[in-house]
Amino acid sequence: MAEDLYQTLGVPRTATKDEIKKAYRKLAIKFHPDKNLDDKKYQDRFKRIQEANDVLSDDEKRAAYDRYGADFEKIRGSGFNPGGGAGGGGAAGFEGLDLEQIFGGRGRGGAQFEGFGDFFEQMVGGGGGRGAGRGPGGGARRPAPPQPGANVRHELDIPLEVAVRGGKTEFYLASGGDNEKIAVTIPPGVETGSKIRLRERGQPSPNGGPQGDLILLIKVSDHPHFKRIGRNLEVNVPISVGEAILGAKVDVPTPDKVVAVTVPAGTSGGTRLRLKGQGVKHRDGTAGDLLVVLQIQVPKTIDDESKKLIEQFEERNSVSLRDDLAF
Repeated sequence: MAEDLYQTLGVPRTATKDEIKKAYRKLAIKFHPDKNLDDKKYQDRFKRIQEANDVLSDDEKRAAYDRYGADFEKIRGSGFNPGGGAGGGGAAGFEGLDLEQIFGGRGRGGAQFEGFGDFFEQMVGGGGGRGAGRGPGGGARRPAPPQPGANVRHELDIPLEVAVRGGKTEFYLASGGDNEKIAVTIPPGVETGSKIRLRERGQPSPNGGPQGDLILLIKVSDHPHFKRIGRNLEVNVPISVGEAILGAKVDVPTPDKVVAVTVPAGTSGGTRLRLKGQGVKHRDGTAGDLLVVLQIQVPKTIDDESKKLIEQFEERNSVSLRDDLAF
């Protein structure tokens, strides 16, 4: 049995138009396909919610549904007036009766009852079908509503700097045997797995409806120096032995500008410095942090005099580094 439309929207049969409208908006937000692109169950549910709202928000359709239930479209589409014909005499109600299956078109035996629909309408006092088209067997048929075209999915690779800052990017999409060049604006803060929907850039409709949508699946490429960790960015910054021992100021690039960072004297390799608000920005104006990881770089070759100086330095500044190191 078809699900009751009132139950679909979660409202009683006595619900007002405003109550139906509020219930529809709440459910449409929850089950909208934009939020659940990969879940067919949600897509089917959203379609059923739309159908329920289409019927119950229309006084004429709702009245027919309340009287005939799930078969109301068949009764309305047939062009008959089951509750009482013109002239007030009233014909018997043909609830649930599919007249086209019985009299219209070519039956299983191959017979075609042309003109019988007109005779039957005269017999029951039916109207003219309210604009519905005439089927080949005399029964009235409602034209199929225009259907939107199919959606198209495309994986779009973007560099980390575009994902963090946002901006325009271009790509080519195979369409009708050709490569179509498409430009799209990437909002700041997107990450791998984000989806961007371009309205009516998908497949054309099969029967005059709107074009489908183009859904871009974002994939962010790796950066040679920066790494994204949620809302934060992390970068390894090399420093010399002298800078680590004596302290220094070093320039560090951020998504917006280059900033001078103070390296404290006596810094060890792997020390992390946090630059507040220099990470990934979001639409609400907030931003993550930039984590600067200091990496001490040692020269691969040094001269003999430098070696002697280092030996003297070690003798004068000996420290125990591995006394507590154990398995």
